[in-house]
Amino acid sequence: MEPIVFRYRGRELTAQDISGIQATVHRHYAQGRTHISRILCNAWQWVQPNGQYKEYAARDLLLRLEEKGFIELPPRIRRNNNRKKHSFEQIPFFTKEPRGGSAGEYQELCVRFVTPSSGYLWDYLIHHYHYLGLPTLVGEHIRHLVFLNGQVVACLAWASAAWKVKPRDQFIGWDEPTKRRNLHLIANNTRFLILPWITVKYLASKALSLSIRRLRDDWENTYAHPVYLAETFVDISRFEGTCYRAANWRCVGTTRGSAKKGNTYRYHGQPKAMYLYPLHPHFRRFLLDDQG
Repeated sequence: MEPIVFRYRGRELTAQDISGIQATVHRHYAQGRTHISRILCNAWQWVQPNGQYKEYAARDLLLRLEEKGFIELPPRIRRNNNRKKHSFEQIPFFTKEPRGGSAGEYQELCVRFVTPSSGYLWDYLIHHYHYLGLPTLVGEHIRHLVFLNGQVVACLAWASAAWKVKPRDQFIGWDEPTKRRNLHLIANNTRFLILPWITVKYLASKALSLSIRRLRDDWENTYAHPVYLAETFVDISRFEGTCYRAANWRCVGTTRGSAKKGNTYRYHGQPKAMYLYPLHPHFRRFLLDDQG
């Protein structure tokens, strides 16, 4: 077997693979980076379950290869809009009325799927009121807005699962090949915000439970495949994970305090607690390909 010279998201590249990518870049250099990434997706059949190319992953792989000196990409045809700062000068319409008491005192608590028409409101609220700011959501992801008696009170985001998390992988019983096949069957709760003027008791756990309740259907309707497990990371220097425990999530361990940057992991010294929530009674069977 040829030695592995580069790894990316579980894909192992040999010298022959690199040579093929170099030839593809050279052949389609004039058509630009987007065209090259589509050619690469087509050659590898690198597609999402809904049939769309994994173009972002392909472009990111090409950038990582360029960083390591394996290839030289053509110059960008236009500026990278993904890195453009959001101004949010226009304030969307929403009610900013303080709410207190207990969640059980309110008649209507509901979760709504974020559509293009409501996306700006979600972005605005996260940008201004979440301590981590607006995330760059790439790949598969969905967003939810939570309304209490018609007033928006919370925001959630679900995205693709983290690649390398030892406590989760041990809990599932994954080996590397199985994880590579089935990682897309897990959703990661990347943002959860209760707006600062909302102090309703038990709202966080109830909102989280309602979002979980419709997560599988929203994901399958959007990406044509189910998810069987939800995961999240809790910064233990800031939070205790109370709402996750109240919503019956299970803490399975703590991370080492490293984060993925590009194709490598860098130590940042802030361990996080990992919580998991099964979305199906037999989630482990589906994640292990053991459905017989």
